[in-house]
Amino acid sequence: MIDPVKQAFLTSLFDAAVTAADARAALAPNLPERPEGRTVVVGAGKGAAQLAAAFEDLWDGPVEGVVVTRYGYSCPTRHIRVMEAAHPVPDAAGLAASEALFAAVAGLGPDDLVVALICGGGSSLLPSPPEGMTLADEQALNEALLASGAPIGVMNAIRKHASGIKGGRLAAAAHPAKVVSLVVSDVPGDDPAQVASGPTVPDGVTLEDARRLIKLRGLDLPPQIVSRMTNAPMPDDPVFAGNEVNVIASARISLEAAAQKAQSAGIPAVILSDAIEGEAEVIGQMHGAIAREVVAHGRPFKAPVVILSGGETTVTLRHKDGRGGRNTAFLLAFAQAIEDVTGITALAADTDGIDGSEDNAGGFADTNTAALMRGAGVDPADALQRNNAWGAFDAVNALFVTGPTGTNVNDFRAILIEPTD
Repeated sequence: MIDPVKQAFLTSLFDAAVTAADARAALAPNLPERPEGRTVVVGAGKGAAQLAAAFEDLWDGPVEGVVVTRYGYSCPTRHIRVMEAAHPVPDAAGLAASEALFAAVAGLGPDDLVVALICGGGSSLLPSPPEGMTLADEQALNEALLASGAPIGVMNAIRKHASGIKGGRLAAAAHPAKVVSLVVSDVPGDDPAQVASGPTVPDGVTLEDARRLIKLRGLDLPPQIVSRMTNAPMPDDPVFAGNEVNVIASARISLEAAAQKAQSAGIPAVILSDAIEGEAEVIGQMHGAIAREVVAHGRPFKAPVVILSGGETTVTLRHKDGRGGRNTAFLLAFAQAIEDVTGITALAADTDGIDGSEDNAGGFADTNTAALMRGAGVDPADALQRNNAWGAFDAVNALFVTGPTGTNVNDFRAILIEPTD
């Protein structure tokens, strides 16, 4: 069992990270000026409903619009319609939501304002197959990309050219109204054009670039999709002139809040990076190696210390019947890497409260976790190979369950290392 005091401490760091990405706190200093005409809100992502509700409370004037969030992630709003759709594979409800967002920005003039509330998860919530493609094609594309282990930047570069709404197309449809995009970043590097595949924020990745990425990574994508991909609008297109983009919350801000929380409790904290990418298993092994080095040699940090990191790892699916997500996969590899090394306790979780296919945000691990799994009849190495990290942590009662948090700034990892002398 995880020491309850250490579990409570690590949970407090997670809570500080999530609080730093709170919708109201993030929006308040970033509100645009009130327009002479209408104010229309559009949005997508796992925290879009909470952003919409906060915007209504903060906005001094009439507001209308529509946002889409994941099933079960909604909250009450007064004027902005909240729709729900499927994540991570799109469905017909998402298709209807994309149509509703286009309808909301149709016919606007230069005196009108569109406020786009964009956060992680929006890519799958906004299916909009271009001419010649179907919803089934977009579903097949998402499934293939999710199973490939490709970094989020690669996946989004491809999605943008196989969509009628991503890659700035929603903002283009709102022209000549001004579009102000307020973005909660869940991507390494905080490029707003990558969040939710940038429905209101174009980037310079061309169709040729996207096809080159498919070849370079050897991605096995449905040929009818690749052949029908089209160029997304480029950032220098005049329809985007005068638009504004602001990243209002991110992994960096949340990790800094967690570090301050640890330090206020008397534990020094270091942030490795807020932009770590790669296979979850490999990143877990790397973090385990660093933790062992601290315990054995007092480098690169001296205990006591909390090591924090964020970003977005990936999992290559080897077994479609596996259960879990990238944070429990990370932690399962980490647990094996630190086995029999005392003084180490870790939490890995997704800040949106859902890690992959189940209802947990992530899990906890310490020096005894891997052995406890074996004692419960679960081989941790086999569970990792079979993409069944959830089952391994469930067997030892080490899952971390928060429910939907109302925000999403990606992976959160906190490793507490205490002196062993």
